[in-house]
Amino acid sequence: MEFKIHPSIGISRLGNSPEQFCLSPEKIGQLPFEADQNGNKQGPIISFKDDAGRVRRQGQVFKVFLDNGKEVTLDTPNIKAMEWSVHLANKKATWYQYSELQGNLLYGSQNSYSNQNVPFRNPDVDGERARQNLIVDPGPRTIGGPLQSVGFEQGSAPDGYPVSYPPKTVKYGTPVLTLGDLYTDNLGRLIVVGGYGHAGGNEPLTSYGGSNTWHDDISDGPVYCTVSFKDNIPDVQLQAWVVVGSPDFAPEIVNISTLDDSAFDVGIREFNLVPDLCFDNVFNERYQANYQRDILPIVERIGRYQWVSNVQSMSAFSTNAFDYADNSETNKANRESYFSYFREPDDKADASAEQPQQTLFKDKFPMMPLNSGSNSVSNQNIVKFLALNQTQQFLLGQWAKGCFVNDENFIPYPINPLDQGSIGNCVGLPMCPGIEVTWSVQNKNIYSAPYIISDQKGAGGYDTTGLTPSRDECEGGGCEPGDLTKRMACPWQADFFQCTVQTVNFTVPEVNKSSDGEGGLSPLPPTYYAYWWPPQSPWDVLTGEVTEEGQAAAHVPAGQQMNYARGINTFVQMVEHWSALAFIRDNNNEHTDYPYFTETERNNELFSYQEVGVGSISGNKDDNETTIPVFYIEQNKKHIKRKSTRAARMVKGLETRNFKEIKIAKDGLGVPRSGTRVRR
Repeated sequence: MEFKIHPSIGISRLGNSPEQFCLSPEKIGQLPFEADQNGNKQGPIISFKDDAGRVRRQGQVFKVFLDNGKEVTLDTPNIKAMEWSVHLANKKATWYQYSELQGNLLYGSQNSYSNQNVPFRNPDVDGERARQNLIVDPGPRTIGGPLQSVGFEQGSAPDGYPVSYPPKTVKYGTPVLTLGDLYTDNLGRLIVVGGYGHAGGNEPLTSYGGSNTWHDDISDGPVYCTVSFKDNIPDVQLQAWVVVGSPDFAPEIVNISTLDDSAFDVGIREFNLVPDLCFDNVFNERYQANYQRDILPIVERIGRYQWVSNVQSMSAFSTNAFDYADNSETNKANRESYFSYFREPDDKADASAEQPQQTLFKDKFPMMPLNSGSNSVSNQNIVKFLALNQTQQFLLGQWAKGCFVNDENFIPYPINPLDQGSIGNCVGLPMCPGIEVTWSVQNKNIYSAPYIISDQKGAGGYDTTGLTPSRDECEGGGCEPGDLTKRMACPWQADFFQCTVQTVNFTVPEVNKSSDGEGGLSPLPPTYYAYWWPPQSPWDVLTGEVTEEGQAAAHVPAGQQMNYARGINTFVQMVEHWSALAFIRDNNNEHTDYPYFTETERNNELFSYQEVGVGSISGNKDDNETTIPVFYIEQNKKHIKRKSTRAARMVKGLETRNFKEIKIAKDGLGVPRSGTRVRR
């Protein structure tokens, strides 16, 4: 019998609640679970925040299974012990500055970081050892037995390992003192709980991609389990991976192309995961798709985007204007027309600017999906608009031509459901850089098998020498701790402020931005309004307060569509007050045919509200008959405390963080990547 850890790639999430955590969902689009203080799973989550309005961390449970699907725990006969080891790290400060798709080796070796002259973050720190010290690397932690715990803070590292931590005190923000904790439940399962959403540094913020001296507590790394037996059976050594990402503020709304879709696409095309579907990167034109398994999820995800973004044209593709499940010849024209609005994925081997993902309209209608592509920002390796990945696109094409069945009792693909359920709640496309991880997960070189991250330690690597600062795992040889998250923005909160909407030029394939006449670059007009990844970073949402007290704090009636991040008006405010954001939740989830998603648990008491007369801008006092709503963070904490008991707890929680005021560099942060500061 073969043993395996599932999920093979787990997802934990940050939170700033000092004591409470929940557990990651086990299925795509599922709510997290409540847990006791030891990580024992209870029912669906009740609240995402604690009583002080702080976000609860989300822990990933790792389990061991036999290949017959039976779970192995400490209660399993003949099991003597299960010892877990996890090595988390954050390599952002020592990696290259973020540069859209430059560095992505899927575009060829000439697109490497060095060939493209991409600068390092913290470029003044020189030398291998000095740059190694920029890594947040607490070393591995080991845990075993039931109801145990251990942290990743200083002082608990194994003897002899060359640990490296950021400074314990910082001039701006909050220092990173730990990357999280490990727990075991009553049966010896592992729970990995990440950090607290901290970010800080000793220099003013200068950049969206990464500012000098700054660190945050995003992380990733390998998970090991040694299973020992009571008889003479040799120990079994197992390996998986964990990613600690930012909070998922709309967990029941799924990205059109998820990280599961990305891993599946690599497994299909590069590892012959389903040879009947694709062999040696050649799709089988006679393969029969299954509507329930392959097509319906795409349709449903498109339909749910309306709750976190304004995409009326995209919603039209989930209206069942015809019977999508009908594979008859008489319905073929309808299916083919539907499919014709989905743009083909670009060919990365083709350097031509005339690529399918630079096209917006078909018959004056925006093509699908109506998101930004993975590079609508810079003028190199341009990918203006989103397309499904190659496997998704092929299966949708099979459906269009009628090569499919509609069977609810379908045979699943040969992937453990927990493997899909973990990363299926993460962004797969677009990747610029992404939210949890970036485009490196599309590269076969980081995998040893489908859904299995290749571990460089097994090749005699980092376990005693420490982590390498600038090695690119996409060249092969396996991953080190911190490799999957090192390309992300630092601090991580930038994605939630900067990467929300994008105005994209749709007329000139080889240009995204041109000079704005003031020394900067702005999107080349004419442009179209597109979203990045609204399930992870919502933009247009419905308010949900239905009580008198709640509406008094929110300043808006229930059911009004508002900007999600209203009141957080600067990048700095997002770094400090990200936990004030609402979670988007289905209030009618017992009736799945009629979802109703609204904001919940927004820290409304933190914000003040004023209606500003238009006349104050136009100079015409008669214009004051029309007002504009303005939300802003209340600076007077005493005023906040007086609002309610909950508001007083919220202020007390903020004060315990010892957050130090952040300054921006003298020259500022420049124009946002979207080219606009308008946040309607």
